[in-house]
Amino acid sequence: MLRSRGPSQIQFWFIALVIGIAAGFAALAFRMGINALQTRLYGVEDVRMLHSFAESLPWYWILVIPALGGLVVGLILHWFTPDGRVRSVADVIEGAALDNGRVEQKAGLASAVASMITLGSGGSSGREGPVVHLAAVISSRVSDWIKADGVTGRDLLGCAVAAAVSASFNAPIAGAIFALEVVLRHFAVHAFAPIVIASVAGTVISRLEFGNVTEFTLGHDSALQFYVELPAFLILGLICGLIAVAFMRATFWAEDMGSLMQRLARLPRWLRPAVAGVLLGGIAIWFPHIIGVGYETTSAALTGELLLYEAIVFAVLKTIAVAITVGGRMGGGVFSPSLMLGALAGLAFGIIATGLLPEVSGSETLYALAGMGAVAAAVLGAPISTTLIVFELTGDWQTGLAVMVAVSMSTALASRLVDRSFFLTQLERRNIHLAAGPQAYLLSMFRVGKVMRPMSHENTAPEEALLTLIEQGVFTDAHATLERALPIFERTGLDFIPVVQLAPGDAPPALEGALFHVDALKAYNSALAATAAEEHS
Repeated sequence: MLRSRGPSQIQFWFIALVIGIAAGFAALAFRMGINALQTRLYGVEDVRMLHSFAESLPWYWILVIPALGGLVVGLILHWFTPDGRVRSVADVIEGAALDNGRVEQKAGLASAVASMITLGSGGSSGREGPVVHLAAVISSRVSDWIKADGVTGRDLLGCAVAAAVSASFNAPIAGAIFALEVVLRHFAVHAFAPIVIASVAGTVISRLEFGNVTEFTLGHDSALQFYVELPAFLILGLICGLIAVAFMRATFWAEDMGSLMQRLARLPRWLRPAVAGVLLGGIAIWFPHIIGVGYETTSAALTGELLLYEAIVFAVLKTIAVAITVGGRMGGGVFSPSLMLGALAGLAFGIIATGLLPEVSGSETLYALAGMGAVAAAVLGAPISTTLIVFELTGDWQTGLAVMVAVSMSTALASRLVDRSFFLTQLERRNIHLAAGPQAYLLSMFRVGKVMRPMSHENTAPEEALLTLIEQGVFTDAHATLERALPIFERTGLDFIPVVQLAPGDAPPALEGALFHVDALKAYNSALAATAAEEHS
């Protein structure tokens, strides 16, 4: 029944529950795999104290571990992915928008293993990106099995993402909102219930293992002292927005430079992560704070245990380390690093602000909390879910005004300097235009060959007129998208253009049919209507 008719509402909720449980176990296994690798490679018993323990290790061991980890990662990605690139949240967003809620399954599994090795061997990135994509692989497999349509596939994808985020951070509310805000990019009512079911299921799996504990513990005095202090959080938000933009651009610059150096040195792509590992190990010899996810340093910032110069230096080094990790194609996500960077930036700002105006200032740790949310929200382009994640990670709901003010200012500024978020900018760099909304990317989903009128069609264009246009160089390829074809109509003012099959070499193109302007617009309008119906159902 599921294969032939598709799931009913109750069946769909049951499938959402199953996917939530599966994604929760996947997130749990990924996290425990990282912990096991770090324990095995570094010999640390409590992985939350990794960088403190690493300070006592021989320098050559700190250098070798990330390099060997990068070598293994490079080989895995070389063998199991077509481009040697780790899949992450950006690919899940692309799958939701363009591929009926599906992602690459073989490359996704390889990326999860590679990212686990990266984080276990000291790569400086986060675990949420690989976990989100791993959960998306699970939902894609289920969608293929039940032959789900686009709407159902996207909803199941949202369920998997919500459960993965919830299980990874013990944040059920934020997990559900993250799936809607970042991946599906709408808040349709029909998707809300199953996504919440899956999110709760993922959280239960996590709490059965780790208990109902928050990820971070704040200092004793983190309350907002005076409402007159709120303008300081406005300024902090703007600064965090600029820091988030610098962080994103540094990462993209490192990726471009890595590709350039790889091409100039004729370096095999499987060696690129190993080179990045050597660079990371070299930095970690002097500053082991960059190793892994960085929760120990983030906790120290949130409790005010760092000095001003330490907060600034660690923030700069973390940015460099993440740029090397991501630019070196080692794998991992950017959410946890952005939390650490934001906490350090907020603490530095708080130390300065409370030092200048101590009589009207609260604790500097409150600025660290607000900065953590502000930078992460700007990087992810997700102010709502990030705000909720910050509250759920810390268990502090009394500082909402400060966090919300900083988050709103940082996202407003950063979204104007990049393409909305780190993930959407990644896609834009691949010429996938999702940032502007459905009106920008729907045209790329239609092939000209599917919309054209073949020469056998009774109402196609006259063959003589089509051949004349081909001689003038006015035609489009049958495999091209409407995104490329519609500008031809705007440029020429024609009602139809020839559709050809391009031949190899200097052979003339073969006439296939005609693309009418009205047919292209009808297809576009139907897609817009279907998208609007899904988002408002």
